[in-house]
Order: sequence, then C-alpha cells, then structure tokens
Amino acid sequence: MTAAAVPQPRAENEPSAPAARGRRSSLAIALLAGALGAALVLLATSRKWAEGTASVAQGSLPQSANGDDITGLPGALAVVGLAALVAVFAVRRIGRVVVAALLTLSGAGIVISSVLGASDKAALEEKASKVSGLTHSPIHDVAYTTWPWVAAAGGVLLLLAGVLALGYGRHWPAMSGRYERSGTAGRGRVRRGAPAPDPDRPEELWKALDRGEDPTEAPAETPTETPVEAPVEAPVRQEAERGA
Repeated sequence: MTAAAVPQPRAENEPSAPAARGRRSSLAIALLAGALGAALVLLATSRKWAEGTASVAQGSLPQSANGDDITGLPGALAVVGLAALVAVFAVRRIGRVVVAALLTLSGAGIVISSVLGASDKAALEEKASKVSGLTHSPIHDVAYTTWPWVAAAGGVLLLLAGVLALGYGRHWPAMSGRYERSGTAGRGRVRRGAPAPDPDRPEELWKALDRGEDPTEAPAETPTETPVEAPVEAPVRQEAERGA
C-alpha cells in the first residue's frame, strides 16, 4: 500500500501557474498588438484619406490628400510607439513604467488625431489654392475614405500594448539580464587565463564582444605558485645525536 503523495509547498515569490500563464499571454499580446498597430498606422497614413474637386478658371480639377498630407501626427507617433515597445524590454523598474506610459500616450494620440483627420479638408483646400493661385480656393464634392479609421484601429492596438505594459511589464524579462550575466562570466574566463583576442582578426573581436568580454582588456596573468622546499633537518639531527 503506497503512501499518498504530499504536495510540495510553493515558494513565497514563485508565481502560481495561472499567474505565470497570464504574464506570458500579456507579453505575447502586447508584442503582437504593438507591432501590428504600428504597421497599420504607417500603412494607413500613406494611403488616400480624402478627395474632392477644386474650381479653377478652366473648370474643375480633382484633388486628393493622403494621411501624411492631412496630419503627420499618427505616423510620427507610430514610430515613437514602436520604439517604446522595444525599449520596454531594455529598461527596468521606473524606466519601464515611463516607457510603457509613453507607449500608451502614443496610441491615444494616434486615435485622437486619426479621428480628427477623418473629416478634415484643410489639406484639400491648400492643394486647391496652389492649383488655382487663389488664397482661399473652394473645394467641392469632398469624400473621405476608411483609411483614417484603419489608422485609429492601429492606435487602439498600440494603446492596448501600452496598457498591458503598465499592468504586467514589471514581470516581463529584460534584454540586459543576459548580457550582464554573460559579461560577468566572460570577465571570469579572462581572469582565469583565457587568451586575448587577436586584434588582427576581426572575427575574434566579434566573438569576444558576443561573450560579453572586453577585447581591449588584457587578461590577468594567473600567478604561479613556487613550491616551498622542506627545511633540511638532517644536519641539526646529526648535531643532536653527537651531543648525546
């Protein structure tokens, strides 16, 4: 008759299985949402947002404006948000909170500017003025596309990534940890007498940098121990025997 298995107590700082799965899921969702959101915004801002007809002396001339013509804010904020998404894994503690907040604000700014640009015809009027030569040239038959709303959807995804980074970012891994550990181990190997990389061979320098070693630092020489000879006691012993 076998004894019942006794469950092992969980460590105090060790997260439970559902919590660990939630952290991994939040990381995957944030990365996917942030990358997809930035791509959607950059794609949408390069497409046509509005079109209309400008009245000129010879008749009418069709005009169109893409997202960058109407407002350059969504595209610029998409680049900032994408950089902040990458920087989240390069910083820790307070720095990670600041970068996550920047990512969140970038997504919110994209949503607001895209919605405002969905009904803006200032860019069309400016183009019509250049064509007609008039200061204020009217634009007629203005129509808007769905691309501003695609950009707004991308902003929502970036906003979601920022919120996840604010809520779960403190549990996500950091890129600097691997290089710090490898750098410490590399310095230990150098101190133990590892050969210095040859400066005439660039591939060895790159390998040393990948291990976290400093190729410009000369390895410390391992001190050699000099064997200590045993004291010669034979003459002393002979003198003692003669005195006896």
